[in-house]
This record gives sequence, structure tokens and C-alpha cells, in this order.
Amino acid sequence: MAEGRPPYRVSRAGLPVPDYAQVFEAAPAPFLLLTPDLVIVHANRARRASTATTVAENVGRHLFDAFPMNPDDPAADGMTRLAAFLAEARDTRRPVLMPIQKYDIRIPDGSYQERFWSSRNVPILDDAGQVVFLLHHADDITAYVRDRDQARREAARGQDRASRVESDLFVRTQELERLNTRLREVGERQERTAGSLAGLAATVSALARAQTTRELLEQLFRHSCEALGADAAAVCLAEPGGGPLQLTEWRRGRLFTAELAADSTLPMAVAAAGSPRIVRDATLSGWSDVEATRVAEGLGVRSWAALPLRAGGRLLGSWTVGWAGPRALEDEELRVLDAYAAQCAQAVERVARLEEERRRARATRSLSEALQRSLLTAPPQPDHLRIGVRYRPAAREAQVGGDWYDAFPSRDGATTLVIGDVTGHDRDAAAAMGQLRNLLRGVAHALDAPPAPVLSALDHAVRDLGVATLATTVLARVEQTPEQAAAGVRTLRWSNAGHPPPVLVRADGSTQLLERPRNLLVGVDPDTPRTDHAVDLAPGDTVVLYTDGLVERRDADLDDGLDRLVAAAAELAGTPVDQLCDALLARMAPDFADDVALLVLRISPG
Repeated sequence: MAEGRPPYRVSRAGLPVPDYAQVFEAAPAPFLLLTPDLVIVHANRARRASTATTVAENVGRHLFDAFPMNPDDPAADGMTRLAAFLAEARDTRRPVLMPIQKYDIRIPDGSYQERFWSSRNVPILDDAGQVVFLLHHADDITAYVRDRDQARREAARGQDRASRVESDLFVRTQELERLNTRLREVGERQERTAGSLAGLAATVSALARAQTTRELLEQLFRHSCEALGADAAAVCLAEPGGGPLQLTEWRRGRLFTAELAADSTLPMAVAAAGSPRIVRDATLSGWSDVEATRVAEGLGVRSWAALPLRAGGRLLGSWTVGWAGPRALEDEELRVLDAYAAQCAQAVERVARLEEERRRARATRSLSEALQRSLLTAPPQPDHLRIGVRYRPAAREAQVGGDWYDAFPSRDGATTLVIGDVTGHDRDAAAAMGQLRNLLRGVAHALDAPPAPVLSALDHAVRDLGVATLATTVLARVEQTPEQAAAGVRTLRWSNAGHPPPVLVRADGSTQLLERPRNLLVGVDPDTPRTDHAVDLAPGDTVVLYTDGLVERRDADLDDGLDRLVAAAAELAGTPVDQLCDALLARMAPDFADDVALLVLRISPG
């Protein structure tokens, strides 16, 4: 590293952001980071030096493959005892201090050197309390053990030097205990930081799933308070056009909302204006008694950190987190809090965009639906015919379809029925639907002809008038000759332009899917021939025309949907027309996944 260059990055607040991997590597104490299965994840520089090994000889290897027992020492028990203490730390999820252990180390020439170790094994837990790593700290105390043993030998021989060595050993033991205490403190700080960072990862994941501001704040408060051990939190959000801040507080697992003046002197408002406010103990802070009392009583806290929320150079508000007691809030913890604030700001900006998009989509959909419904007029009710219609939009806000139905009398006394679906789900589809509906009405009225030639004429009109769309449709006529009138029957004549087939339900409850060869969609090729089909209808017979939203599901193919529709129609045979429409919608498309247009015709007796 170049001289004078700091070994860290600098945060927006100008604070150093440490590289914890670099800290681990440079730690003066020997550390091994292990998986719960004792595979070495990393050995720091001190560890490698004390064992005369390299990174490649450690990382990725099982602990006891990297450090085997001395084959020349049949009494060696270091591997067995170390494995047992590591397992205890892993299974109890608590640190375990080992007694002094002899464990010889193989040196590069293949021979083994006698070593004695003082070890401590610390489990590293994730936010769910599961062990993800084991931290093995082993100090080489070989010199200490040799001196101690030498002192004992001299004491046995009555040497006065024993007392001096024992005294020295006592001093060194005390020093070792002090070092262990400092190591524990460092380890505990590292554990707290690791827990906070693990909590940050869980918080980021939860925030990424949030779709609304309320959901976002609930996830932020729940995850961050748990990870940071906080007792309360609050978020102030600025309105795009200015005005008071929208304050949301989290206390004892509940949300509370209020407005807060943008020029308030409370810490969350000051932070929302861009200035962080850190209070480690409100009873000792430089804040006025009124301000400290309002925050302490409002959130039930004694210490807090209020940080600005910035995204893309813009101030979005502030995030405040507080604790019931005093808090040291050292630089390392403040950097973690800065990271939480940065992630919160990004999530707030993302959700704000989503909510604005949904608002615009609702406005667009409302306009499009109004257009659709204005075109979908009530059907006529000719003598001896009952016609029921329904149009139900999809639940998705941004989806507006081109589904339509129509029914109108022809000049020759027949009744014309239409069901259709313009391709697409947007305002263009709704507008194209209105054009096609009106064109089809005009062409059918002018020609007063069977369905096939009417659809062919519609194809030509679409091409000649430059209506750039495609649509599926069934055009049908209910006709009756004088002979049929005397017999009380009628003829359904229809032509199908790529649309799902009608369903015929006879008066006796038998059903038939009127599957006939379908012609091309409207708008594909005006010169393609089209065909008519016909079936006789008797009193009590019912015909169901529908768009594909009634029968299509993501988890099933179209044939399954048609089978379900035929079965439902048979079961509901004889149900009054309007009730039949509602029942079919409820059974076939209960989740509002797609737009549905539905037209039901029944031949009445007489």
C-alpha cells in the first residue's frame, strides 16, 4: 500500500469504512475461520506465521487435513480434543475456552515441532441464531509451557529459581488473561457488527419486496430494530411539493403516523433537512430540555441517531432509531447506521416511483374502462328471446382490454349478437375495440346479410380505413322463418373469426361446444373466404358467447378451460339468464386475472 494512503474507504459523512477482511488479516492474534464442518474459510497472517503455512495450504481444506497429528507421537490427542471443543462451541452456540493443549505442527521440511496452544472457539451466528462460522483463536504458548515445566523441575530439585519462574509465570498468566479479555471484547464488538450487517442484508432483502410505503416502513422497522437491538424507530418523509413532513413511528410493535412541521427543531426534522443528529444520552446531551423531553417521551428512548435519507442527491426525509438506555454509538456502529439509512433511502425512492406509476395506471384504466362501458350498452330484449350481458375488467391496474359484446336488431327482423376481443391490453386496444364495434354495427346494418359476408366486409373496411389492429370475434344472427315460427324454433347462424367456440345448452340440460372450423382473425387478410355455420334452437335452449378471459388460466391449457365451462353450463342449465351470467363469472374466473365479456342468449317459450 502506498505510504500515506488510508487502508479504508470513506463514507459520505467522511467517516472511514473499514475493510473487515483486511482487519481480520492484519489482526495480531492467530485466527482461523471455519465452517461448521471444520473446513477452513481463511487463516489470517498471524495464524499462517505461527504454523509456517500459506493461504493455499489452509483455505478450502479440512482442519485436520491441513494440520494432521504427529505420527511419531502415539500419545497425541490434540485432534480428538480440539474436535470435541469445536463441536461443543458449534452445538451450544456459546464460546468455549480450551485447556492448554499439545498439538505438534508440521514444518515445511516434513518434520514436526512440539507446540502448546491456548485456544478459544467462538461460534458466529446468523440473524436466525444458526451457526454459520466457527472462529478459532489459538495462541502459541510453547515457550510459556517450557518455562513452567522447567520451573517445576527446578522446584522439585529444591532450586530457589523456581519461585522466581513461578512468579514470572504468574505475571505472564495475568498478561495472557488481560489479552484474552481484550480479545473477547474485540470479538464481542465484531459479533455485534457482524450481527448488524447480517441484519442489514435481511433488511435489504425485505425492502426489495415491499410494494407500498406502509409495507416498506413495516419491514424496515421490524428488521432494523431487531438487528440493532433498538427499542423505537421513526421515518420522516418529505412530500414532493413541500409542506409538512409525514412522520411514521414504530413503538412496541405498532405504527403511529402524524404530520411534523418541516422547520421543527426535533431531531428527525433537523435530519430531514440534511443534518444528522446523534444523542448518546439525552440526560447529558447539548439539546434543550424541551427537545430531549419530547423525543424521549415520544419514542420512549434515551439515546438516538437521526440520519438524513438521500437518493440521487435529493433529500427524501430522515430515519431515526433509538434505544431505551444510553448508547456509545462509536464510529463503527455509526457507519452501520449510515448503511441502513442509504438502503432505506433507495427503497423509499423505488416505492415512491411504483406508487406514482400505479396512480397513473389507475387514472388511465378508469378512463379506458369508462370508454369501454360507454360502448357496451344494454342489449335489446326481442319477443321470446332473453339476452344477458356482462363485462368485468381485470384486477390488474395497468391492464385494460379490448373485450366487447353487442346485440342489436337487424332490418329483416333477425337479432344480431357479437362477442369479440381486440389484441392487446392498453388504451390503444380499448380505442380499437370502439372502432371495430361501430364499424361492425354499421356494416351489419347496411348489408343485412349472413355473418360471413358481414365479417368479410368488415375486413375490407379495416384495411381501407387503416385500422391497425387484429381481433377475434363471433358474429351470430338469431333468425326465424314463418315455417319456424309456426313450429316455435329458430336458427342460430354464426361465423367464427379465430374466437373460442360458443356453448349450446339444450333445454334438457345437454351441452354442446359449437366447434366448427374457425376462420382468420379480423384484420389479417380481407380476401380470405369466410364460412357460416347454423344450428336450430328450440324453446329453453341457451347459447353462451364469451371471451378467452373466462376459460384461460395460467396453470391449465385452453381445453381444460373449455371443459370446465361446458360442465358449469350444464350444471346451471335452467338458471335465469342474469343469474347464469353472474354464476359463470364467479365459477370460471374468480380471481379477475383477465378482462371478460359475456353474452348469454335464451329462447323463451311461445
